[in-house]
Amino acid sequence: MKRVLVKSVYDAFDYVMAHYSPVGLEDLATESDTYAVISIQDTHTGGFGFVFSENRFCRGALTLYFDDIENEVEGAVLFSADQAKQVIDFIQAHRRAETLLIHCYGGQSRSRAVGAFAVRMLGGDNSRYFTEGSPNRRVYDTLMRVWLARLSAGRPSCRRTTDNENPQLQTGNTRFEAGGLVFRGEGALPV
Repeated sequence: MKRVLVKSVYDAFDYVMAHYSPVGLEDLATESDTYAVISIQDTHTGGFGFVFSENRFCRGALTLYFDDIENEVEGAVLFSADQAKQVIDFIQAHRRAETLLIHCYGGQSRSRAVGAFAVRMLGGDNSRYFTEGSPNRRVYDTLMRVWLARLSAGRPSCRRTTDNENPQLQTGNTRFEAGGLVFRGEGALPV
């Protein structure tokens, strides 16, 4: 994946439509990259009324329904560990797409959290997602927790050590090494 794009539902639609052209007028399309899309939709309305589907440019689409909340709210749906697993599996399965497009309603909280996670998972620096906006912490923390649990569950590319094996770490900390990234501490974030 060359890039991760985080957009509002409106901007995501514009991005997808920039790939479209009528038959015989392919030069009118302003975008030609391949992409995979994670579409985050609200539950109180039953979604936005559309879903993305695969085509010549779209290599895959994952539609998730949860609300922009960080704690229980009656009538609203929290982001879950099962949804985190779906996101992780989707990103892994679609690494060959040039672009990962992630959208929610406003492109500011839920999709920003998934975008920050995707960049980190793919080995990039996600700091701008936190300095330039306000990602939903529940979404980001759940994704990190599920991903780290998966990495520490004995995957060949991951090595787990404790303080006893590595005196440079503080007592009680755990260190994970995976794909060239190092993670430390409980609910560890990459360092």
